Amino acid sequence: MTATDAPLQRHRIEWQTGRVQAIMAETSRVKSIVLQPASWSGHWPGQHVDIRLTAEDGYQAERSYSIASPPEEQLLTFTVDRVEDGEVSPYLLDELRVGDVLEFRGPIGRHFIWSQARGGPICLIAGGTGITPLMAMLRHRKRSRSYVPATLIYSARSFADVVYRDELDTMARGDPDLRLTYALTREQPCDWKGHRGRVTEALLAENSFAREENPTFFICGPTGFVEGISSVLVKLGFAPLTIRTERFGPTGA
Repeated sequence: MTATDAPLQRHRIEWQTGRVQAIMAETSRVKSIVLQPASWSGHWPGQHVDIRLTAEDGYQAERSYSIASPPEEQLLTFTVDRVEDGEVSPYLLDELRVGDVLEFRGPIGRHFIWSQARGGPICLIAGGTGITPLMAMLRHRKRSRSYVPATLIYSARSFADVVYRDELDTMARGDPDLRLTYALTREQPCDWKGHRGRVTEALLAENSFAREENPTFFICGPTGFVEGISSVLVKLGFAPLTIRTERFGPTGA
């Protein structure tokens, strides 16, 4: 039974280990890491795990990473963005190898979750690697063969910085109920016909669902991005209770 088959329940989250099965480059500074957990009872799309590294002298560093894999998979995937001078991300991106063992705990999080059983429509809005938990939702939607109408608005610095780009494009081409919009803030291809610059009120009004459709919004990205988008959606008339947010900021990761 996966987490999306049963009611969300509280349980004690213990540290456990997982063996690295694969490491996949997503962009020049982002990689996805696939773990085989020693024990895993499933998760909800939108949840995250804590990763803990322990040095030889006993010093420990912990960081949280959103889960990118859908609950239909037995393997656990999380995606890591490089933080310069960080304690955890440089190790995960540069030193970690297939076959290594990582210590983690999870799944964690109860508010920022979605499953096909909860229906839609849903509007997902990502800034940078904020796409990660939203990708778990989209992968779950595809694996469960859900026809819930979905929109993804994805803000990235450039086309090369779009994480999971090939998979997202393939999803959108094969799914008439999924609408995909990129907003490239710094660099665009010469022949780019999409949105240039930040996510604006006009872009949200054009690509989100109508108020009477009662969409649920999931917004994930840097704190300023999330707060700005949330404010604009309320200005457009969407109820605050329909807007769910997950944000990240400087953590020394």
